[in-house]
Amino acid sequence: MPQTPRRRAAVESAVHTPQTLLAHVRALTPNLAPAERRVAAAVATDPGGVAAKTISELAESCQTSGTTVIRFCRAMGFPGYPELRLALAAAAQASRATGWGDIGSDIGPHDTLDEIVKKIAHADARAVEETAAQLDAGTLAEVVDAVVRARRIDIYGIGASAFVALDLQQKLHRIERIVYAWPDPHSAVTSAALLCGGDVAIGISHTGTTSDTVASLTQARSRGATTVAITNFPRSSIARAADYVLTTAARETTFRSGAMASRIAALTVVDCLFVAVAQRNYKRTLGALERTYAAVQALR
Repeated sequence: MPQTPRRRAAVESAVHTPQTLLAHVRALTPNLAPAERRVAAAVATDPGGVAAKTISELAESCQTSGTTVIRFCRAMGFPGYPELRLALAAAAQASRATGWGDIGSDIGPHDTLDEIVKKIAHADARAVEETAAQLDAGTLAEVVDAVVRARRIDIYGIGASAFVALDLQQKLHRIERIVYAWPDPHSAVTSAALLCGGDVAIGISHTGTTSDTVASLTQARSRGATTVAITNFPRSSIARAADYVLTTAARETTFRSGAMASRIAALTVVDCLFVAVAQRNYKRTLGALERTYAAVQALR
């Protein structure tokens, strides 16, 4: 299906800041050609080091050509290599300013327990910071509008994403929204088939390639529902099935500690969505939260 104007703007118009550049590089890497991926890997691993290299030096270190480096620059939204170098230098400086600059993400076989704790904390903290920095406010506002107006809301997520889906379901249910989370793929797709215009379907997939979640979101869209994807990769399969894409910024690390970071990043988006929806009817929201809190307190 063709992309809507809002979705196209959110996905393709990259407005880089020092805080969001590397997240953007990682998000678009799966869609690059193999040689361009080697350039992306060098950029994401050592932005300061790449910024100090000439285009010939970078091409040689990545076993590719200067033409490939230029193609990579343009894929990232830069007219040429000089602009990329300046942006990478700023990104490296911003990373050092956070205090995390010398802490890597990969956990080695000889790391101490203290180093493991620091690296996991680094991955999780950066996931939240980078997600918040690059979250498109215009897209989020339109998703909030759709959820506020919705007759019914379906949320799809499998595996780790199911926990995020259930968290959003519980939050929206507490403020009197008609909302269902479907961690079972068969239940999800059959529910999607019953949606119609005025409903909202939200699919959550870190990779954006979870076939069951993509199928449910595609089914919901075919029924006329407004579809939303929450994913780390804005050009993935689930993004193509969505009217609106809300992107996260989490990196995978050794032993999949990144799986925790991806959930934390998605939960950051979920919290932003929930609070913005709750704010639209402030008095009613507070009343609903107070009643549900009192009901739970009686059981403690």
